Amino acid sequence: QVQLVESGGGLVQAGGSLTLSCVASGRTASGRTFSNYDMGWFRRAPGKEREFVAAIRWNDDTAYYRGSVKGRFTISRDNAKNTLYLQMSNLEPEDTAVYYCAGDGTLDPPDVAVIVTTFDFGAWGQGTQVTVSS
Repeated sequence: QVQLVESGGGLVQAGGSLTLSCVASGRTASGRTFSNYDMGWFRRAPGKEREFVAAIRWNDDTAYYRGSVKGRFTISRDNAKNTLYLQMSNLEPEDTAVYYCAGDGTLDPPDVAVIVTTFDFGAWGQGTQVTVSS
């Protein structure tokens, strides 16, 4: 069973930066470990549905982002530390949400239009709050 623990959330002023971390442990039902599955970040703002933020492939670190965070957020992974990161800069009040780490993922093949959804992932962290003040 994969377990994910996020950290790094907090309160920041608009224009500021934060880096979220997610440490993974355990194996998937098929025996995969962190270095062998795709990972992602999602968020849920108050009164809204959970939405995709960023994802990264396990084999070549190809990254995908929602449009509103492109150029401001960077997803990365350190397979030696079983850790996923989300570097967030130039934060906006609209980025305020609970951010969730997602693991045990299998993204669409790269030769088709990749659409990342919650159904692509089998494990979730408990979430970490990010609040951006104006």
